[in-house]
Amino acid sequence: MSDASSDAPPVEASIADVPPAEAPEVDRRVHLADYRPFSHRVESVALTFRLSPGATRVLARLRLAPDPARPGGEDLRLDGEGLRLIALRLDGRDLAVTPDATGLTLPAADLPAAPFTLETEVEIAPEANTALEGLYMSNGMFCTQCEAEGFRKITFYPDRPDVMAPFRVRIEAPIEAPGAEAFPVLLSNGNPVGSGKGWAEWDDPWPKPAYLFALVAGDLVAHRAAFTTRSGHAVDLAVWVRPGDEDRCAYAMDSLIRAMRWDEEVYGREYDLDVFNIVAVDDFNMGAMENKGLNIFNSKFVLASPETATDEDYARIEAIVAHEYFHNWTGNRITCRDWFQLCLKEGLTVFRDQQFSGDMRSPAVKRIEDVALLRARQFREDQGPLAHPVRPESFVEINNFYTATVYEKGAELIGMLRRLVGDRGYDAALELYFTRHDGRAATIEDWLEVFEDATGRDLAQFKLWYSQAGTPRLKVTEDWKDGRYTLNFTQENPTTPGQPEKGAKQIPIAVGLIGPNGDEVLPTQVLEMTRARQSFSFEGLVAQPVASILRGFSAPVVLEREIDDATRAFLLAHDGDPFNRWEAGRALALELAVRIVGAGDVAGDAGAEVSSADWVRALAGLVRDGALDPAFRALALRLPAQDEVAGLLHARGLVPDPARIWAALRGMRLDLARGLAGDLPDLVAQGASGAAYAPDAEQAGRRALGNAALGLLTRLDGGAAAGAAFAAAGNMTDRIAALSALLDIGAGAGELAAFEARWRADRNVMDKWFALQIAFSAPDRTAGVTEALTRHPEFHWKTPNRFRAVIGALSAHHAGFHHESGAGYRLLADWLLKIDPLNPQTAARMSTAFETWPRYDAARQALVRAELGRILAAPGLSRDLREMAGRMLEG
Repeated sequence: MSDASSDAPPVEASIADVPPAEAPEVDRRVHLADYRPFSHRVESVALTFRLSPGATRVLARLRLAPDPARPGGEDLRLDGEGLRLIALRLDGRDLAVTPDATGLTLPAADLPAAPFTLETEVEIAPEANTALEGLYMSNGMFCTQCEAEGFRKITFYPDRPDVMAPFRVRIEAPIEAPGAEAFPVLLSNGNPVGSGKGWAEWDDPWPKPAYLFALVAGDLVAHRAAFTTRSGHAVDLAVWVRPGDEDRCAYAMDSLIRAMRWDEEVYGREYDLDVFNIVAVDDFNMGAMENKGLNIFNSKFVLASPETATDEDYARIEAIVAHEYFHNWTGNRITCRDWFQLCLKEGLTVFRDQQFSGDMRSPAVKRIEDVALLRARQFREDQGPLAHPVRPESFVEINNFYTATVYEKGAELIGMLRRLVGDRGYDAALELYFTRHDGRAATIEDWLEVFEDATGRDLAQFKLWYSQAGTPRLKVTEDWKDGRYTLNFTQENPTTPGQPEKGAKQIPIAVGLIGPNGDEVLPTQVLEMTRARQSFSFEGLVAQPVASILRGFSAPVVLEREIDDATRAFLLAHDGDPFNRWEAGRALALELAVRIVGAGDVAGDAGAEVSSADWVRALAGLVRDGALDPAFRALALRLPAQDEVAGLLHARGLVPDPARIWAALRGMRLDLARGLAGDLPDLVAQGASGAAYAPDAEQAGRRALGNAALGLLTRLDGGAAAGAAFAAAGNMTDRIAALSALLDIGAGAGELAAFEARWRADRNVMDKWFALQIAFSAPDRTAGVTEALTRHPEFHWKTPNRFRAVIGALSAHHAGFHHESGAGYRLLADWLLKIDPLNPQTAARMSTAFETWPRYDAARQALVRAELGRILAAPGLSRDLREMAGRMLEG
């Protein structure tokens, strides 16, 4: 499953206002140490759905057998929430069992010692399901989302990932539903085995857990293609969308075909069904879901055309389509034993989609983008009250652990393993993993064991990465004497909630040495750090080198190194590792920002002016190098995020001032524009192309560089070039870039109105319109702009994409959200309390905007604590939001 980004588009949904029936609040904490296998084996599942928006009947026929490892017999416990039980039969005999708030129990004494059949019939109301878990409706279409624990809202079942069984499904839909469209398309998992007017049957022969179940019924059209696997098996492919959207599916289909081919070539994995379906859904809490043979996607990550989608949208579609497809083996064929192992399927699949995107585009640029995301989301998580291990030891609500730590840090752990064992060792371990665990539910121990068995490595120490929270801090000093160069490393593993003490981790440190003339005197070597303090020496050097440390960001750590600006500028000019070259420029910019903010002069004092000039000069040499990838140069021009500067200030014992950080970065951006003034028009021109738009890496890189230059030029020309670019834009990438540049200088009102008039009917494009206005608002106006937009007639707040586009943009505006008035805090809390009764998952995920409150001054801390207290005091608060607010308040 892919997380949904905070800049998601609007979705014009017609969700009923009636909240779903909620089970009474049950305080529960689930512990990894308490895991026990399920009491019975589920040999087969047959489901019949008689669809009705207000009263769907679900008939389930389960073939069960006692676990032979437990000859004494056990009670049979089935999960179920919000279900009206109509009938319950065991081997044809009616049973009188009263469900409780979370399921029903059949006593062991009433169960046969041999295999038996259990039948249930329940009634549910999809149109009232605003939580978007289980079976719900989106704009008149039935759809499902069952990960993590949504299947229990469909029927009574052991809703846990280690219970795997083949499913056969029959869907019966009304030919004409009163007040709704007919449902001509009826989809489920597996292969189609029969259909007629108002019904369809599907069979999935591969055992799967219930969280991978899927059903879609609606008025849909298909964009079709075909794929033949390397062994000659023909697969029918379809991307299903609403009528009118079928002309925006081609790139998603192309991405799917490339992902299928890549997985065969790189991992040796073939697809295993006759069909593969993707459905675009407007109302979806996440980015997409990997249900076996029937992937359900947030429409934002399917629909794209040059007129409506940016280059970044295309790249996300490519990555997320690949991610969900790759889950077919790393998540579906091999799933996780329990939800504590979530990182096993998600971290591994994120790593695979990162590899794929790097191969499709630029490995260097992709690595930089991935690390930037890791630092922005996961490092922040690791440094606050929500810090948790990649494999947590306990949880209250599993939906709250679909986090950057599980996904992005989980992927970093896979990358570290690959560096430690080498490419051949990694390939051998993966082949053993697929062979040994196909059709099983695996654990982290199983995963590490295949690496040990395939390579002979002892990974007991490496396992600490899975069990310990926090970002290690790696300090380094250097010694030089008589041709011997030594790097002395010290690792510190900070205290995190519930983990005051930690052991030393195994850290792969990729290092290269560069001579005084800029030539590399030692190619990249991977040093393995296994102790709290460790030194590595290099002999026979003619002159003292400059070390390029942590190349490719070889481990998710914070590197602390005493290094002057001249050395950083040297690395920016000469480092052969693209990541560390970019890192040197970023470090220069960060240090400059910290000096400006810390000096108390955001306009720049004499010392800061000199540093700013040095930074601009160093960066200019890289930007002017036409031999470099334009996408890489565009990334180099991007300033650090405000939140990143705040985090660095806090790490150094300083209290961040959001207003001063905002002003400092704006001043630096103006300095950069002035320093590159002579280059900017040519760079803008290079970004334009006479060729027809294509979302490929080459064109996207040129546009990225040209539009980055346009943003700087706008600071100097008052918006003349950006205004002309907006008027002439032939694609959404250039149009958004020009509009952003204008809004950044307080202009663009006319263009903003024209944009709305042109795209008001497009749900995805309008999300951009909403988010841009908040993103470029002055900090003292951010809350007011956001509040005004919540009164806009197109603010469909019950739709997760639209809610994220507006309320997510508020929390992402660092200086505006943390404005000293506290207006941003109050507005976010108001909307969290409003959305929580309808959609607890969205409320809980959006609440993480408060997680950094301990960084700030006492006045802001008091304001945040008051809002978190107000949230916790609200009656009827969901378990999702209660857990998150409570953890943050305790932090």
